[in-house]
Amino acid sequence: MATDVLILNTGVVDLRRPDFAFADKLVGKGGLAKCKTKDMPSYSQEQLREWMEQGFATAGGPGNTAPLIARTGLKVAVGVNLGKGDYDGLDAQGRLFHDMMTANDIDMSATHVHPCLPTGTTFIHSTSGEEDRGGIAYFPNANNDFDFEIFKGAVKQLKPSIVYYMYSGLSDRGDANEGRDLAEFIKWCRSKGAITIVDSHTLTGNPGQLIKAGKPIKEYRLLEPLLPEVDVFFTSCDEAKLIQNTLAPPRTWKKFTEHENNLHFLNFLTERFWPGDNRTKLFGVTVSNGAYEMHNYPDGRSGGPNKIESRFMAGEVVDLVGAGDSFRAGLITYIAHNLNRFTDSSIDFTEAVQMGNLFASLFIKASLEDRYGNIKAYDKMLKVVRSDVSYPNFEALQAALH
Repeated sequence: MATDVLILNTGVVDLRRPDFAFADKLVGKGGLAKCKTKDMPSYSQEQLREWMEQGFATAGGPGNTAPLIARTGLKVAVGVNLGKGDYDGLDAQGRLFHDMMTANDIDMSATHVHPCLPTGTTFIHSTSGEEDRGGIAYFPNANNDFDFEIFKGAVKQLKPSIVYYMYSGLSDRGDANEGRDLAEFIKWCRSKGAITIVDSHTLTGNPGQLIKAGKPIKEYRLLEPLLPEVDVFFTSCDEAKLIQNTLAPPRTWKKFTEHENNLHFLNFLTERFWPGDNRTKLFGVTVSNGAYEMHNYPDGRSGGPNKIESRFMAGEVVDLVGAGDSFRAGLITYIAHNLNRFTDSSIDFTEAVQMGNLFASLFIKASLEDRYGNIKAYDKMLKVVRSDVSYPNFEALQAALH
């Protein structure tokens, strides 16, 4: 049976503890950054395993998407590098990641055990709601050595309808040759019949300060060869500003409303990277209360930009980490159920984005002990999306899904 969705790269375990103040020193208070393996704290495998068993760890990267998609009934596989170790062949982080995926019916046959580098690990300094956000220190480790030739084998074997690469900007080898290697891989996946989606993630510190400075960020230049090849691309509103500041003369964003900025960015992106395309493409920007989308038809016409306001945001947010990933999980789920309609552009783009909004809302409001529990079978999710109801509170939304 062919795989519906294959998610690649960035196998990582996120560890959250109040005593990880060292992360603030590494990346700055409230900052986030990609760090070097040699600077990773020397906690023993036994200590890491103990924290994981105590509930201080979650699976990041594909862990924010793959189980959500699988819970709707789709066949999902994950292809990642995990570190070698003494826990049935994997290190403590790799074992947690692998076990969390298999527990959620994810096909892990495309796992590559890296002989030298440990599994990617993020140390998050968790703080109380009254404090400033703590630092987030990401150590890519084995993710830094992502080999496209190895994972081409996974594509050939699994024959996925959708290939989702997470993320541009986080792997030294995956980002090699100024991003052209990834662009060629995505082009190759499309030649095998897959719809492709890639997102960008550059761990660069405080986005507000970077936007104000207007300085280019080299990792976003990796998007130049990639965006003409990829079918679906969504980024956050902050990253949108950083991307345009890098790929074009910096814009004075504060002179305009957030709505105007998002429209401007999508027009810039599509004018720059869509000319001559004869296939469906869907690009967008996620915001706190929904998302903007713009789409391309095979005959060269474009639709949008359109804002699709979420009807599902009522309720208290537990943790925003993974909000964009879970949005894309919903979007991908909808596309996977409408493959032919996506290809010929007859898909309901608004409904697709609203499915992403629903997934994101359910994910960021879930307890850290049960990140996936709110996601239901696709028919139930679709019924809520099509209900045309704005839910007054989170309890009403949960009730509608039962």
